[in-house]
Amino acid sequence: MGFIDAIKSVLSQYAGFSGRARRSEYWWWTLFSLLWAWIPIVNILLGLIFFIPSIAVAVRRLHDTGRSGWWILLGIIPIIGGIVLLIFYCTDSQPGENQYGPNPKEPIAEPVAG
Repeated sequence: MGFIDAIKSVLSQYAGFSGRARRSEYWWWTLFSLLWAWIPIVNILLGLIFFIPSIAVAVRRLHDTGRSGWWILLGIIPIIGGIVLLIFYCTDSQPGENQYGPNPKEPIAEPVAG
């Protein structure tokens, strides 16, 4: 998934906490969010606008690794929580379908016309 596709995907699922998100989707969104961090007024405005989609894509990323979205609360714990979450976000997708949906890396099977 490329940069533009990732941004479109996250914004199209603005508050979508179900399903799974690939690593590329999460990291491209993170880069997009950080690009605005150096402009103070824009940072505050976009921070408010993009807060919910950022949480949603992080939860979907945790789902992709087979973890509950509640693990995001580790971010409350200084340093250690952030390190653990970083490791989770960098972990590869759980193969196949899990309780949160199909693996986004695997192509969707086309139904056979009969």
